Amino acid sequence: MTEKNFYITTPIYYVNDVPHIGHAYTTIAADVLNRWHKSGGENSYFLTGTDEHGQKIQTVAEKRGMTPQALCDEVVQNFQRLWTALNIKNDDFIRTTEPRHEKVVQEVFRRLMASGDIYKGEYEGWYCVPCETYVPEAQMGEGQTCPDCHRPLTKMTEETYFFRLSKYAEPLLKFYEEHPDAIMPKKRYNEVVSFIKSGLRDQSISRTTLKWGIPLPGDEAHVIYVWFDALINYLSALDFPEKGGKWETYWPVVRHLVGKDIIRFHCVIWPAMLMALGVNPPVRVFAHGWWTVEGEKMSKSLGNVVDPFEMVDLYGIDAFRYFLLREVPFGHDGDFSELAMAQRINSDLANDLGNLLSRSLQMIDKFRGCDLPASYTPTELDKEIEALAEHTFSEMNELMERFAFDDALKCLWAFISRANKYIDETEPWRLGREGEVERLDAVLRTLWESLRLAAVLVAPFMPDTAAKIWSQLGLDGDPLDKGRADWKWGVVEGPIKVSRSGILFPRIDIEKWKKEKEARDLEKRAKLDPTAFFKYLEPKPQIEYDDFAKLDLRVALVEKIEVVPKADKLYILNLDLGYEKRVIVSSIREFYKPEDLEGKKIIVLCNLKPAKFRGVQSNGMLLAAESPETRQEILTLLTVMDDSIPVGSRIS
Repeated sequence: MTEKNFYITTPIYYVNDVPHIGHAYTTIAADVLNRWHKSGGENSYFLTGTDEHGQKIQTVAEKRGMTPQALCDEVVQNFQRLWTALNIKNDDFIRTTEPRHEKVVQEVFRRLMASGDIYKGEYEGWYCVPCETYVPEAQMGEGQTCPDCHRPLTKMTEETYFFRLSKYAEPLLKFYEEHPDAIMPKKRYNEVVSFIKSGLRDQSISRTTLKWGIPLPGDEAHVIYVWFDALINYLSALDFPEKGGKWETYWPVVRHLVGKDIIRFHCVIWPAMLMALGVNPPVRVFAHGWWTVEGEKMSKSLGNVVDPFEMVDLYGIDAFRYFLLREVPFGHDGDFSELAMAQRINSDLANDLGNLLSRSLQMIDKFRGCDLPASYTPTELDKEIEALAEHTFSEMNELMERFAFDDALKCLWAFISRANKYIDETEPWRLGREGEVERLDAVLRTLWESLRLAAVLVAPFMPDTAAKIWSQLGLDGDPLDKGRADWKWGVVEGPIKVSRSGILFPRIDIEKWKKEKEARDLEKRAKLDPTAFFKYLEPKPQIEYDDFAKLDLRVALVEKIEVVPKADKLYILNLDLGYEKRVIVSSIREFYKPEDLEGKKIIVLCNLKPAKFRGVQSNGMLLAAESPETRQEILTLLTVMDDSIPVGSRIS
């Protein structure tokens, strides 16, 4: 393994929807890392792409009267257009419908079959069609629903091939013990290790009921399951397993960026598959959080989904890229606010960076006719700025190794702020007016060097902005072309002629902006279908009164709530029904804190057959309302407003 190579990937995005802020966030982060390492002289490679197989694609294509391939060819263009709009410079774009990918997936299957890590069997279990995944009974929501999307599960039995995931529990734990930075942030590391320790089950990797997928070699009644197919893209894009292929160069140093919802695929199943192939697991998997919008979860029905195309049109590519990586620590959940972005454009980009460039070039123009002083004699103050520049350069390198984008930008902006303060301290306008030539030359050269460093370090985040600064500083080429590898204070020799060419970031009039934003929001709301919220609720078949009469719905008091061990979504609710105490297990943990429910009266279906979740028997089901979106929506329990109604009262 050589430190001069660097391989960064995004997940391959499923082509069942238009790209949104989450797709943009991950891909911008990967693009910044790729540019950062390339500008440091490294041989960096950046892969993104699309996941194009599965039941959902097949179903949508059938409804639209087209082939699944034609649907994929159409939808994939949305992602490719967005990458252009966001100035993403990926080195490769992999599609799981490409022959090169199919070839590698089938080869991986053959190898694992030959080694005994794949075997044929029969699978019976609860299946979620929308999520395209089997759900263990211990992880089911109440009423046999999916713990992720909360939709009803289907009981299925089918012949399948299994991957021996259980075999790799101990090797995985040993690997993570020896490589604690292989999963970041630390919270996700702990989550994965805890999950592995709870026990791993062999995973079904093929389907006979699905047709839109890669045929299983030697048994074409089966197609390879979506997740198994999709994970292999990271190798198929590198010509695995060809001797001398790109994978021999880049795989030893692979880093994956993923959303936190798919971390188990990437940190449990994927490294186990790689171990079975005799290939090293990823050097790092970094799982970032999700975005809310001004305190609310994103929802098409609410009309608050952030459109990256719109943000670029309104605020510019670089401002949007900067805001996403500066606003929230990478790995945490974040809240997107257009007002916050407008304010940060004014403060960070217009006031700090733009002002430093404008003031510095204005004085070089005024006092030196745009000619940069060729030589100068620095004072202690000038040397202090130089030392801070070198410290900033070194610290940003360290922060970027940890994917700490926000801290890296804070570090750079601390230097930019110091350079602006340096102008006020040295008063170059006074030096020019009073004819202090030697001192003025030192100040102007120090400011120019500070801007050169700023251009080099900000270039991976805001490439167009950095190029504008570079050009105005009188420099040829691009600051991304090994700019970081070649940077050193004071090494550029003249003659250099600077050129002022417009404002870098115009200030936003916030009051005017608020009025325009209000008008845009009104226009969006007017276009919303008022029935969209309910359209996903297809009417169920009519029932007889006697059918309804079979439901024993009652008022229950929530006495105490406990957390189900090793379950992210489950609560144990201890209920008082008046005539008896009752325990119900429910997947509402992400929506409520215990203190929000304890002491409240809720509606419970009491005569549902008992079911076990993570070893805890649940006797009944809560009633709740939920919106159509999955993961990003709010679930609300049905509660009793009139507190005088006694517990145990029957609902009819």
